[in-house]
Amino acid sequence: MPPHLSADRPAAQPPRRGTVDALISQTRRLRGEVDAVRREAPADEGDAQGRWQRALCNLALHQLNDLDAHLAQLRDGPPAVPVQPRATPAARTAPAAPRHGSLLSRVGSAEWNLLTDEASWSGEFYQILGRDAAAPPLTLDELPSLVLDEDRPMLTAMVTDCLIDAKPIDGEFRITRPDGGVRTVHMMGEPVLDPDGSTASMWAVLRDVSELRRSQRTVGETRESLQRQQHVARTEHRLAVELQEAVLPPWRGSLRFPRQGPRALDVAAHYLPSSSSALIGGNWYDALELPDGETLLSAGDLTGHGVTATSGVAMLLGALRGMAVAGTRPGQLLAWMNQLIDSTVQPALGSAVCCRYLPETRTLSWAQAGHPAPLLFRDGTGRALAAPDGVLLGATSGAVYGQAEESLRVGDLLLLHTGGLVPRRSEAPLPGEAEGRGETAAVRRLLGLAPRFGEARTAQDCIRLVVEEFGGTEREDDACVLIARIGS
Repeated sequence: MPPHLSADRPAAQPPRRGTVDALISQTRRLRGEVDAVRREAPADEGDAQGRWQRALCNLALHQLNDLDAHLAQLRDGPPAVPVQPRATPAARTAPAAPRHGSLLSRVGSAEWNLLTDEASWSGEFYQILGRDAAAPPLTLDELPSLVLDEDRPMLTAMVTDCLIDAKPIDGEFRITRPDGGVRTVHMMGEPVLDPDGSTASMWAVLRDVSELRRSQRTVGETRESLQRQQHVARTEHRLAVELQEAVLPPWRGSLRFPRQGPRALDVAAHYLPSSSSALIGGNWYDALELPDGETLLSAGDLTGHGVTATSGVAMLLGALRGMAVAGTRPGQLLAWMNQLIDSTVQPALGSAVCCRYLPETRTLSWAQAGHPAPLLFRDGTGRALAAPDGVLLGATSGAVYGQAEESLRVGDLLLLHTGGLVPRRSEAPLPGEAEGRGETAAVRRLLGLAPRFGEARTAQDCIRLVVEEFGGTEREDDACVLIARIGS
């Protein structure tokens, strides 16, 4: 369409071709880089953040494609649009169809002459509206017939404001094509004034923005999905933290068991969170003074993370304490805990070590279910106790758990811990050790603290040494440590 003197400014001079070519090159290079980012986005449909990232990249690609097309049209200039007077159908000339593969196929132009009642559409304009290129262009009075009923008043108002008040047109509306398809189009236009200042004609450019708007809706939907997922994750994390704090209240110092009388245990414990995940795991520790004067010491780990794991720990600890108060011995206690896990709706696996300490004889009775054995430190050295038989909790129905006893001395230090103190990948194992087991590396490093444990005055001092040793470790999971020093 030839340039016109618009209502508020003269026609601009066309830009230099070299400048536009440079912008097109930059746009296409950026489009390739965005496409590379899109290909790297996670492809898992269950990942809300990945879906949002891909949707943003697709939207950016649509916008860059549009920018490429607009710059190409700016460089090549507007296509010639033949004038087609409505009053003489025999004189109409069908507008040329867009060039094959042209980037201009998404942008069309049109002009309506108010003085001669002539209209002219570019081939792209016909194509966007889905009309036969040999058909006459519609007048401004006929154009709203293509628009959806709910959008028709908006188009009518824009055209009226343009013709009467010389306001530019800039708006979107939906059209129905002859094939029944509905497309969203964006129209921009201005009135053209004659020398007397009256509106002589109106020109407009039209582009199909259906895919662009669809991409924008997808971005909005995936963003909302991601926000909902993040809100649920934050809520679950808060509940998991609250449950964990209720189950594992932080000990501010050493505890004595029993609280009255001689031969007390000096007990301290600590929870070490994962360094690679914000999720709360199913680790626990516990110490409880029993009615018969004995002390229950336990530690364990339930599979899973979040509310499911912490609620499972709360259930297990409640059952463990109840059975221990009733006098159940460690081996039988683990057998019943295994039956409890086996009968729950949520399948899970767990490991545990359960000890009962009798202060009168300084005897430790204990059992384990697929868990690292307690470590005993005495006279500046340490060793792992020989473990009785015991499979993971929940691994098999009707499992039987062995029980062992250990005689302790004044000044001995007993350490219970869960897996996860160090990553599962560990340094080279010692001869006869399983390859790559993080528990092996953790036990080796804990036993290496034996001389320093011997110099510590309280169980809490020993816990501080453990935290110094493992606090900076890049752990894949959380972990717990409980230390009990045998008093006189």
